[in-house]
Amino acid sequence: MEYLRRRADHGAISHWQGFAVLEFESAHPSVVKSIKQRDLLNVWLRLYARAQSLPRLDEYQPSRIEDELPDLVFYSIETDLQPPRLTIQSNGTRMSSAYGTTGKGRYLDEYLGPRLAPIVMPVYYECIARRLPAYTIANIDDIYGRIVAYERLLLPFSDGDGNVTHIIASLKTISEDGGFEIKNLMRGNDKLPVLKLRAIIDRELFHRAPGRISSGDILEFG
Repeated sequence: MEYLRRRADHGAISHWQGFAVLEFESAHPSVVKSIKQRDLLNVWLRLYARAQSLPRLDEYQPSRIEDELPDLVFYSIETDLQPPRLTIQSNGTRMSSAYGTTGKGRYLDEYLGPRLAPIVMPVYYECIARRLPAYTIANIDDIYGRIVAYERLLLPFSDGDGNVTHIIASLKTISEDGGFEIKNLMRGNDKLPVLKLRAIIDRELFHRAPGRISSGDILEFG
């Protein structure tokens, strides 16, 4: 497969042969809605801001990360393949419930299957190609017809050679209707997720605190 990526004034457009053409907005970190996801992003930003390069996975140690583990999925990346292959190294309990099965040790594209892979995989490919966080929001109906917002934050990491070798995905679900059924959320009906936002966080990757001169000062969100 050939990876074709071109820029436009309104953002980046990604196209893997056999997958849908996806357009990505250029976004600030403030695009992330979830406070907990924003906290995870802030830690990544602090590490990135030191040298404007990808942090190492072993450096990433957010406080109270244990509380977030049910919503986190860790991937290793085989970048020598085209397209890259992502192997699920862990499986958040909520992701397992949403997809109806555990995925640890499986390739992500195979785990997603032919219906969902063309929608989901280009987001991971763009995160790898840009070496920057990706953020998406999609609406999907649960088995009772209630609309659920599925918020995905992808954080890329490197072993030091500049290539993305790992990704941490934070996956959040919320419904304005209150309660919803997460079991088989992603596979429980014939309707595909409706993407509402697809963004690469490439703006204001670090911020000077008001009233300070040092370029190393960072203003965190939230």
